[in-house]
Amino acid sequence: MTQPRIVVVGGGAGGLELVTRLGRKLGKRQRADIVLVDRNPTHIWKPLLHEIATGTLDSGLDEVSYQGHSKHNGYRFQRGTLNGIDREARTITLEAIVDDDGTVVLPARQIEYDYLVLSVGSVSNDFGTPGVADHCHFIDSPHQAEAFRQDMLNTFLRYSDPERRTHPKLTVGLVGAGATGVELAAELFGASRMLHSYGFTALDSGKLEVHLIEAAPRVLPALPERISRAVHGELERLGVKIHVDTRVTEANEHGFITADGEPLETDLSVWAAGIRAPAFLSELGIATERNHQVKVNQTLTSVDDDRIFAFGDCAACPQPDDKRVPPRAQAAHQQATQCYHNLRAAMDGKPLKPFVFHDRGSLISLAHFEAVGSLMRGASARSLFIEGRLAKLFYASLYRMHQMAIHGLFKTAMTVVVDGLNRYLRPKMKLH
Repeated sequence: MTQPRIVVVGGGAGGLELVTRLGRKLGKRQRADIVLVDRNPTHIWKPLLHEIATGTLDSGLDEVSYQGHSKHNGYRFQRGTLNGIDREARTITLEAIVDDDGTVVLPARQIEYDYLVLSVGSVSNDFGTPGVADHCHFIDSPHQAEAFRQDMLNTFLRYSDPERRTHPKLTVGLVGAGATGVELAAELFGASRMLHSYGFTALDSGKLEVHLIEAAPRVLPALPERISRAVHGELERLGVKIHVDTRVTEANEHGFITADGEPLETDLSVWAAGIRAPAFLSELGIATERNHQVKVNQTLTSVDDDRIFAFGDCAACPQPDDKRVPPRAQAAHQQATQCYHNLRAAMDGKPLKPFVFHDRGSLISLAHFEAVGSLMRGASARSLFIEGRLAKLFYASLYRMHQMAIHGLFKTAMTVVVDGLNRYLRPKMKLH
């Protein structure tokens, strides 16, 4: 009997956790052919991108090779970008892979599937604001984070020129005071101090000016107000200039223009306001929302096709209270588990169970300075507000839990030891 084939498109946090579990439980036992498709050769946990952007995390040490990981976990990896689904034939089409010179490395291909899972994550939403795409950095992928890091290093280096030392400030503008904007703002102060201590730049953190711009009335508008207040105070203590109730209407080579016509000149501009699913999802012939999220039932199956599943930031999953599952890492982690069980049920001809999101709390890291958050939120437990070292410990544990899901306990424990040695042996930030 031919093995059923499950194709998972997108190797982000949820996608990689799902394909790892499928590979270990079904692939290794020859009960199913498991295939992961991703446009990149390696995986980085997305909540770490702000650290990669400032160089406080070396992506070369933390990235996971899909090809190497697949060999030990019972699935196959295919590199490529999804550009079509034939639901009748149950095939997907991947774009050709070309090198930097435009030479075709791998031609366009088709992959058959019995079950298809879409977990391609999200990207920043510029809401059509003029100039943003041309003049702002985005922090949606390791490639974009690395591009910002290089630009940041070059900007700090330029300010080491004796002719520029009389310039009063190096200014960074961050639009969007969600988790990415808030965490990046704090990381920039830590990075500037380390760059100065290593002699990379004559500019110390006292000469760094970071503006955090948010259209909502407060920072972290999607999180509880108590966390927002605590984070706001900590950011101001660091020196971040916070602009709430401020909408940006234009970006240009000099910085931003706000709705009241005020210009904000910047040396570096970052857009981290709002998210949406990748636009190509609306071109695949399946129902999507205006923000391109795939419309799914509560069982995570497409409203159009019960052979297609979608979860994570790219899916609009309804909940019993008529709300949607929030685009958060913990939601993708929980959905990956439910998607695994529903795939098994579908293969066995059993009924699928609805997904219900359980909010376990929220944690925000403010570089090495502080962490703030709440734990155990939900209907059955009151929230526990935490900050300081305890919050930093819990924040770090989130990444270790992800590593355990994709590597197992022993390898994760060894990784913790290696990370500790690297902190002792290597510079505290990537300087090249």
